[in-house]
Amino acid sequence: MPASPTPADQTDQPASRRFATGRQFELRRGDALAVVTELAAGLRLYSRNGTQLTESYGDHQIPPGATGITLAPWANRIEDGVWYLDGKKQQLDITEASRNNASHGLLRNTGYTLVDESEFSVTLEATVFPQHGYPFLARHQVRYELDEALDLRVSQTMLNDSPSALPFVLGAHPYLRIGDVAPEDLTLTVHAGTRLVADERLIPRSAAAADGEFDFSGGPTVGGLLVDVALTDLAFDGGVARHTLTAADGRSVSLEQDEACQYVHVFVTDTFPGRARAVAIEPMTGPANAFNSGDGLRWLAPGEAFTMNWGITASL
Repeated sequence: MPASPTPADQTDQPASRRFATGRQFELRRGDALAVVTELAAGLRLYSRNGTQLTESYGDHQIPPGATGITLAPWANRIEDGVWYLDGKKQQLDITEASRNNASHGLLRNTGYTLVDESEFSVTLEATVFPQHGYPFLARHQVRYELDEALDLRVSQTMLNDSPSALPFVLGAHPYLRIGDVAPEDLTLTVHAGTRLVADERLIPRSAAAADGEFDFSGGPTVGGLLVDVALTDLAFDGGVARHTLTAADGRSVSLEQDEACQYVHVFVTDTFPGRARAVAIEPMTGPANAFNSGDGLRWLAPGEAFTMNWGITASL
């Protein structure tokens, strides 16, 4: 199976080199490497000792399957792009035409600006301007850091610059892998008590126990899965929930999320370019259609900020 392309070493590129995802921010610490993109403040690559731990893409591609992008002011989908503010209908642009939904927030195609950069961290920010369907002024700030343990730590902060409270959900869309191991040969472990039952448009309609084919606590093999499901009632240990892919040789990679993220979306697909399976593990503060259901929806007062934290760790 062909490996996903990895970003070229920016130090070897001429100043005129252009990338479809804009400026590339490289973080290096010990044997760890992270590449963050100007577009959508996305994670293009995280690796340890040359072992690729996230799916990636080529220099002239935009992120396939939303690979690594961050999501604000909502994650996932809003049904028909419609929600109501003080009884008044709000109509967002339809960005998932096949299902007639507004998908993945308002910043997926936005270039973020540099706020702060150090040897081991970078902070990017983008503005959400008032517009049809979302009449608020806000900022989404994303900070990536390689910590002393060489793990990747990410914080996403929503800041309200409006004169009124605004609704929001934050999320991210990383795909995990372990080097050249075929994803279908990995096992997936997620400890969750509840799944959201969605319709054919992937809009949640009810909740049910995360059992049967949606019970990932026993580490099913990825090759037997094709799922697109939000889970909640997560098992937090010391304020952190961990979701893990494990190889037969014992190596593993985990996505960690804090208690601000009470939901995780698990997407195992056979449509990722060059892969028989690809696994997105998406930390979210709320599920699809939260602007209508109210599930996980937060309201941010004027001048206030809210932060969610997640990260990727590995045992290699």
